[in-house]
Amino acid sequence: MEPVKLYESPRERRKFDDLGDLYALIKTTEKLEKAYARDAIVPEDYERACLRLISQFKTSESALLRDGTITSTDEFMREYKMDCPRARERLLRIGVPATILHQSAGNADAADSAVRVAECVQHFITAMDALKLEQRAVDEVQPLVSDLVNSLSRVPNARVETGREKLADWLVHTFPESEPVQLNAMRAAEEISDDQARQLLFDLDAAYSEFHRSLRSNDDGGSRSPHKQ
Repeated sequence: MEPVKLYESPRERRKFDDLGDLYALIKTTEKLEKAYARDAIVPEDYERACLRLISQFKTSESALLRDGTITSTDEFMREYKMDCPRARERLLRIGVPATILHQSAGNADAADSAVRVAECVQHFITAMDALKLEQRAVDEVQPLVSDLVNSLSRVPNARVETGREKLADWLVHTFPESEPVQLNAMRAAEEISDDQARQLLFDLDAAYSEFHRSLRSNDDGGSRSPHKQ
């Protein structure tokens, strides 16, 4: 019996290599999610691995969509009978690790707490400045919102549940308005509208004010809360 050749040119070989990479990323994410659910991996290792897989998946998916190799990841998974519900949820709907959306800040000493507060303030300022400078592309806006939500979850004793949930909604929920937004489900080259940017900026400012008030109420003479800029 002669072996079946999947490709007859370097271009076709590259195509199947790229499809194999996408398949492997989805399968690996499914196994990682199962391991996390079973408490077989510590949260820090899970988050680090998950962030890397999400980034690699987005890069691979974008390239395959752009050159027409696949029409959608959902269709790809159906064609190859991939039973990976956890990976589909993480990669296609949510787009951030479970630890980012459901993480408590835990214990931290005063020095570490001050560092986390400073980092969070910087994420707020960076995101708001980007929108004021009219950055609208998803690959510009989504990482800023994702980093901010992650950073907020790491600040001890910061009571910003309302603001944090609002910002997380921009990542994983489809809004009911006429122009639905779900940054993690949008393609990198897509852009949010000026109205959406204005609403996001409003939500960022509201979350920042809540964050600022929370730090002031918790201030007992240790690390001082940042001045709003």
